[in-house]
Amino acid sequence: MKPHILVIEDEDAFAELLRYNLEREGFMVSVAQDGEEAILLVEEEQPDLILLDWMLPKVSGIELCRRLRGRNETRNLPIIMLTARGEESDRIRGLETGADDYVIKTTSIEEIILRVRVVLRRVRPALADDQVTCGDITIDRVAHRVTRGGRDIHLGPKEFELLDYFMQYPGRVFRRDQLLNAVWGNVSVEERTVDVHIGRLRKALNKTDEIDPIRTVRSVGYALDTSGTM
Repeated sequence: MKPHILVIEDEDAFAELLRYNLEREGFMVSVAQDGEEAILLVEEEQPDLILLDWMLPKVSGIELCRRLRGRNETRNLPIIMLTARGEESDRIRGLETGADDYVIKTTSIEEIILRVRVVLRRVRPALADDQVTCGDITIDRVAHRVTRGGRDIHLGPKEFELLDYFMQYPGRVFRRDQLLNAVWGNVSVEERTVDVHIGRLRKALNKTDEIDPIRTVRSVGYALDTSGTM
């Protein structure tokens, strides 16, 4: 699954420059032009990282960062502040407000993308790497290939996305509605659909003598538990 970056920038040309280059590097990108629109987008679907302009109409970048850090659901959401202000006092203020990094807009696009990867690697390691391993399961996002114990696992598109999402949060239990939102997006799909695709994922992953890495938590949902698959 592609990491989702939310660009909050009111300068159209710069926002589109960021969108184009981030998408070219394999990211999924949304754009908001002011703080109020950004809050709505975050509530609809929380991104994996925010590129936040300091100078925004309606709600400033500093104030928006403060609000996001004050909410439990976005307290740890990675934020990189973008600004034309290069003074040390401004950088300190931005970081003290809760930004994970502070980048001057004259910085090259290549370095901005590098900063994005560095922050993602620090806070969400499984998102930043093209290849991720949990237990004896390895997923290669570039080759769209999955192996378990060295043997190839053939998955359909949704099973691949489900496994990719699980491997970003090994051990964490997800409700069916959370998996629907993460993999299918904001579409009308019955929760029973998750059970069907989990069944297909299990069938593909497991041979007779292998431990099932997908754990069912009754009345809650599912988790990837690879502690017994080493």
